[in-house]
Amino acid sequence: MFSAVLATVLTGLAAVNAAPPLTGTIVPGTTGALGNAAIVEGNPAGVTYTATLPNITTSNIRGFVAGTSNANGTGVFFNINLSGLPDASLGPFLYHIHDQPVPANGNCTATLAHQDPYIRGEKPPCDPTQPETCQTGDLAGKHGNITTSPFQTAYLDLYLSTAQGPASFFGNRSIVIHTSNTTRLTCANFTLTSGNGTNSNAASSGGNGTVTGSNPVPSPFTGSAAATLISAGAVIAGVAALVV
Repeated sequence: MFSAVLATVLTGLAAVNAAPPLTGTIVPGTTGALGNAAIVEGNPAGVTYTATLPNITTSNIRGFVAGTSNANGTGVFFNINLSGLPDASLGPFLYHIHDQPVPANGNCTATLAHQDPYIRGEKPPCDPTQPETCQTGDLAGKHGNITTSPFQTAYLDLYLSTAQGPASFFGNRSIVIHTSNTTRLTCANFTLTSGNGTNSNAASSGGNGTVTGSNPVPSPFTGSAAATLISAGAVIAGVAALVV
């Protein structure tokens, strides 16, 4: 199975490398190699994970991205509050949950690719009218880019989990802010800021894919990161860790 999944990813990488960032036409119905994302139910009540951007000299971007369990356990409410974005000519700015946490040295490249347990890939672009077909970590694709500074928004995402265990869990991953050409500007790890982070009763419904794999273990991080792009090798390594 892994060889087939890897072949799919390599094909997707070739397409990404051949096309300029943010170009391409949305293709309705495009989905992951493992199917559509499933709606997450049973998230533990009162659990919040927050990624607070670091106060450092290499970036003026400040603020946070916080995700709190929906009161009925289905999905996660996100609250985004950002300021200090660079000149608007570098936007619209993108933000995503990335698969791996930021390491202690602050290198955003080490966060690897977007959280993508269904192996959907970045191209063609996410169709926000069909969020179940998007990468689970593509918050900008599903809910809109950062178009102003300061920037504030809030929304419900049905495909992410605050319960440890499922591949849809984001609490041990990271948030990365990008320019429109995908250059990484700054990043931060999610940390538990409210509730019981050990509850693992979440379940998924409505998807047509099967996801397996372990969650990464975060490293302490208080700094920012180099503005750089992810390599194809890093993507492949991330997929290998996810599906093996």
